[in-house]
Amino acid sequence: MSYKNLEIWQLAKEAVIGVHEMTLKQLPKFEMFEEGSQIRRSVKSVRSNIVEGYGRRRYKAEFEKHLVYALGSCDETTDHLETLFETGSLKDKPTCDRLHSQLELLGKKLNLFLQSVERGHRSKK
Repeated sequence: MSYKNLEIWQLAKEAVIGVHEMTLKQLPKFEMFEEGSQIRRSVKSVRSNIVEGYGRRRYKAEFEKHLVYALGSCDETTDHLETLFETGSLKDKPTCDRLHSQLELLGKKLNLFLQSVERGHRSKK
């Protein structure tokens, strides 16, 4: 099995693409290098930590640590998204709502996956 089969990785991939496109197409130019850069890095950190944790899954504590990092980066990404909308840099409410829903689902699934790993079960989702 590959990390690409994990539902959390697939959801993270969708979030990376959605956030990346939003920052390049819907933000003012000055935000592309400020908050836009921050949100791109934080959402990519979610995906990367899932991959790195999966690569270290033989060591349960390492796997758990990277899943916690992924969860923290997911929360950070949500905060950046909310900041962009609250400051008026992201004006498209449907896009904001769609990305917010994606991140909320990803966070829930990450949390459930982490709980499963903590219990010692090998789950595919």
